[in-house]
Amino acid sequence: MATNQRTQTTTAPAPAPAPQAGALQPQGEQKPNMSERFTSKVMMEFGSSVGAIQVTDYQRQLIQGYFVAIDRALKAAEEERLRKNENNRDHKYDNPLPVTWENVNLNDLALDVVHYARMGLDMMQKNHLFAIPFKNNKAQKYDVNLMPGYNGIQYIAEKYALEKPVAVTIELVYSTDTFRPIKKTAGVRVESYEFAINDAFNRGEIVGGFGYIEYQDPLKNKLVIMTLRDIEKRKPRYASANFWGGKQKVWENGKQVEQETEGWFEEMCLKTIKREVYSTKYMPVDPKKVDDSYQYMKLREAKIAELEAQDVIDVYANGEIIDTTPQALPGAPAPELPVPPQGFEVDTGTGEITKEPAPAAAGAEAPKPTAWAATADGQTTISGPSF
Repeated sequence: MATNQRTQTTTAPAPAPAPQAGALQPQGEQKPNMSERFTSKVMMEFGSSVGAIQVTDYQRQLIQGYFVAIDRALKAAEEERLRKNENNRDHKYDNPLPVTWENVNLNDLALDVVHYARMGLDMMQKNHLFAIPFKNNKAQKYDVNLMPGYNGIQYIAEKYALEKPVAVTIELVYSTDTFRPIKKTAGVRVESYEFAINDAFNRGEIVGGFGYIEYQDPLKNKLVIMTLRDIEKRKPRYASANFWGGKQKVWENGKQVEQETEGWFEEMCLKTIKREVYSTKYMPVDPKKVDDSYQYMKLREAKIAELEAQDVIDVYANGEIIDTTPQALPGAPAPELPVPPQGFEVDTGTGEITKEPAPAAAGAEAPKPTAWAATADGQTTISGPSF
């Protein structure tokens, strides 16, 4: 018995030491939060498509911030989907696909996330980067596209610029303002302008805008002028009235009516000028700085344009079909058929040739072809000009 007791004492497991304050917990007990799981999933998807890639701690933090912003965008899009379905008079046009993470094309999103994070765009900063879900009807998934805002466009332009500007001034010009451009001439070496706001609280209507790019060398300064017509030419063809103002269709008492909305016209005009000023047209890109992420962004811009166009088609595709086939007016006479050539008889109801002229005698001169001639098989052909 004593021997057995000694054996049990020596084989009993020793109690685990109490964890010290501030000590790291074992890896198995740590549960990553949603943003960390999203980051790991993104890196795994990116690695399966492109290959293993190294990201810095800062870029990893950006990716975690992307999850927060994209999650908000998906929830907002889901609320809008439910609202539209509820307001649809004919529910066969409802969108049955929920806007959730389960229905997101994560493969393409992973590529976007990694490339934009490597460029340094921060979705938690105002107007840096936006998440816009588009429904992919073929795959029955949502393609979440990341679109740079005007602050993101400014950041990218200055980062990849051949020469980074010292300062950039962008202003809207109203009808009561005073604006005088000073262009380069024989006596003026530096391009400049004069601008004054004469009535700050009642500036009138927008007549245009300008951007002024200043460099270390003032001789390189550029003045970009845009009239209101120039701004509106860059307005999307199917621009949303929620942004640009104008008429939009809303549902009231079960009926669709047009409603005038003010929108954010001034902000959209300012954004349009910023896009123009920070374009490569006025701020050239340094080829030595161009990397894979920059080239990928340019490809995605073209893809987003296609998706926006398809989204417009989907919105307007469910309208009422209009039959444009011309109908005969009541009491209107039937159209007259052309007079057939001499010797031919034609059924006016069907247009069929019922009688042909007798064949010409041997040696007789063959009749000259007319604009309406019958072939040997009885079919009627219309010949072209004789020249």
